[in-house]
Amino acid sequence: MKAFTLVLAATLAAGAAHADPQAVTVAQGAGAEAPVVVSGTVADEASKAALLERLRALYGAGRVVDQLAVGAVSTPANWNTYVGRLIGPNLRLVKGGQLKIEGNSVSLRGDVADEAQRQRIAAEIAASLNPTYTVNNGLRVVQSQQAVLDTALADRIIEFESGKAALTPAGTAVLDQMTAALQKLKGVRVEVIGHTDNAGSRAGNLSLSQARAEAVKAYVVGQGIAPDSIAVSGEGPDRPVADNRTPEGKARNRRIEFKVIQ
Repeated sequence: MKAFTLVLAATLAAGAAHADPQAVTVAQGAGAEAPVVVSGTVADEASKAALLERLRALYGAGRVVDQLAVGAVSTPANWNTYVGRLIGPNLRLVKGGQLKIEGNSVSLRGDVADEAQRQRIAAEIAASLNPTYTVNNGLRVVQSQQAVLDTALADRIIEFESGKAALTPAGTAVLDQMTAALQKLKGVRVEVIGHTDNAGSRAGNLSLSQARAEAVKAYVVGQGIAPDSIAVSGEGPDRPVADNRTPEGKARNRRIEFKVIQ
């Protein structure tokens, strides 16, 4: 996962020792629990405490590393209030990016999951500021690895012969498209998980779901996917997604799931 950087920049007050603007930077390393390093300069201890409190509430106190300084900086009216509004839950949706507030100018860049998310984040940022602020939305849509698989499968069922682990022609047609999706995920491990409805014994369904997952792996490996990139498991009837009391529900429960695990 790419790092996420938040930059909050103020203008130095007249007579300050440095010629360049000081910045408060919040950098999140790779990984869901990586440290969030906060660095730069704020106007006073109260501003520093408020900023750290906000970040710790968002990311967890144990993840925030304080490298903030207090110095002679000048900010627009109510700047700390507006900065606090911008440090909200939506920042956790942005990966490998940067939020920079420099005076009344706000720019945001980084990766998000879809266009709706990109527009919503930018709109909520704009709504949290007064009209003197300008917002530059530099977010880009980058599909996640799991989304690549979900989009390729598109909620379709990979069909097998009734009660067997033999793929039907319709099933192999879907797997041809899944193979193309898997080829895009270089260096990523994927688990193929078999599921059944609740007809018959649980032991028999566990065995059948495992065999079907193995059959899927064998097919995609035969199409050029590296064997060690595919793990398999069979969940049998234990994780239904629909009502087993209806034929439609049973059909939906007889499915193959593709899950990114690395």
